[in-house]
Amino acid sequence: MKGARVIPGFGLTMGFTLFYLSSVVLIPLLAAFLKSTELSGQEFWRAATSPRVLASYRLSFGASLAAALVNGVFGCLAAWVLVRYSFPGRKLVDAVVDLPFALPTAVAGISLTAIYAETGWIGRCLKELGIKVAFTPLGIIVALIFIGFPFVVRTVQPVLEDLDADIEEAAASLGATRFQTIMRVILPTVLPAAATGITLAFARAVGEYGSVVFISGNMPMRTEIAPLLIVTKLEQYDYAGAAAIAVVMLVISFLLLLLINLLQAWSVRR
Repeated sequence: MKGARVIPGFGLTMGFTLFYLSSVVLIPLLAAFLKSTELSGQEFWRAATSPRVLASYRLSFGASLAAALVNGVFGCLAAWVLVRYSFPGRKLVDAVVDLPFALPTAVAGISLTAIYAETGWIGRCLKELGIKVAFTPLGIIVALIFIGFPFVVRTVQPVLEDLDADIEEAAASLGATRFQTIMRVILPTVLPAAATGITLAFARAVGEYGSVVFISGNMPMRTEIAPLLIVTKLEQYDYAGAAAIAVVMLVISFLLLLLINLLQAWSVRR
């Protein structure tokens, strides 16, 4: 019958969507805002902008951005290899990409710490080069790269699968160099998906706790991330102070994600 829908009508599905979104996302976030109102304006400002808290903001957002950009580059390369080449063990490599999704973050943190510590397999070699990873901001970036890598690969991979290899051959037959083919044919198609993957990796990294808490060393003003500081305040029963930090992180994250989405939409329209 014309106009029939397999899924129930707009009113029912929209109502369920709003109910689910409110109960899972909006109400918990609203609770954080309401808890922070227990503080006066001056107390809120003091709790959210103390030197220790500001240092945790810089580390959390800076390390998350660095990890997301690294994942943007190597995630696209990994997706390209998985789509364009056939090699022994390809299915295994494709499955390993999803491992950070399934692996408990605490296990990832312990494993990374054991490997990158000065007595670890990789850390021992890096120590001879004068590079220290574990218990430094670099170690935090490594952990955030680990947990964010699948987001870029799985976002870019379907786009590359839909990109016919004949387009590259056509560009080459018209005299385009490999660099020109990448910049004018492949990159414009992949860029929106890559931006989405980078955004997801960044958003995931900002709130990461389990894999970072072990490898960071948790030194105030140096390797203490904002989520850890929130947990610390909760353990001290400073719920309003923890909510103040959470609200600031929430607002900053929302504004950054909004800006990235606007830039992505603008690039698509171009």
